[in-house]
Amino acid sequence: MIVGILQPGYLPWLGFFEQMYRSDIFVIYDDVQYDKESWRNRNRIKTVNGAQWLTVPVLIKFNEHTLINEVKINNEANWRKKHLFSIRQNYSKAPYYRLYSSIFEEAYATDWEYLIDLDIHFIFKLAEVIGIDTGKITRSSTLGVIGDRIERLIKICKKFNADTFYEGASGKNYVEKEAFSKEGIRVIFQDYRHPIYDQLYGDFIPYLSVIDLLFNQGEKSLLILMQQT
Repeated sequence: MIVGILQPGYLPWLGFFEQMYRSDIFVIYDDVQYDKESWRNRNRIKTVNGAQWLTVPVLIKFNEHTLINEVKINNEANWRKKHLFSIRQNYSKAPYYRLYSSIFEEAYATDWEYLIDLDIHFIFKLAEVIGIDTGKITRSSTLGVIGDRIERLIKICKKFNADTFYEGASGKNYVEKEAFSKEGIRVIFQDYRHPIYDQLYGDFIPYLSVIDLLFNQGEKSLLILMQQT
C-alpha cells in the first residue's frame, strides 16, 4: 500500500498528479499551517509573452498561524473573471480547449468562500478528466490524526496500513527515513522528470499548471504526464 500526502494547490502542476496516480491512497494535507507565497493559491499558465501567474487573493494575517482549510478568499477582487479571461485568451486556440473549457466556466461562476474548497474542486475535476481515480483521495482534516510533523505523517501512513510513503522531492529536507523505517514504512522521494510536449507560443516552458498539458494534449495527457509515450 502506497500513501502519498501532499498539501493542496491551485490548478496544480504535473508532478502533483503524478504523485496522486502512483499512490493507492492520496491524502490532501489541508490542516497544516498556510504558508505565504506558496502554490496553495496560485499557479502559472503559458501566454504569448511567457509564463503568467494566476493568483487567488486571500484574507489572512500570517501572525495568526492560520491552517490551510481556514483560509478565506478575498472576493472583493474580481479574480474569477480575470482568471477565466486569461485562460480563455491564452488557450482558446489550443486543440482541446473546447472539450474542457466548461470545467472552468462552471467553476468561476461559483462564489467560493474558502480557498480549500476551490482547490479541491479543481483537483477532483482535473484528476477525473486526466483519467486518475478520484476515489483514492481523502483529506487529512477528516482523519483525526494528531502529532508533530513526522509523527503525524507516520500515523497517517499507518492508518491506511501503508508499507510505502511516496513523498515529494522537497521532503528530503525534513523527512527522516529512519523514523519511518522503524515503523515498517519505506520512504520513496519523488524524482519527477518533466516531459516535453507540444505547446502554443514557441519554446517549451515546464512547470506550469496541468491545464496547459490538458488543453494542448487532451486524452494523451495521462500518458505524457506519466511519461509512457
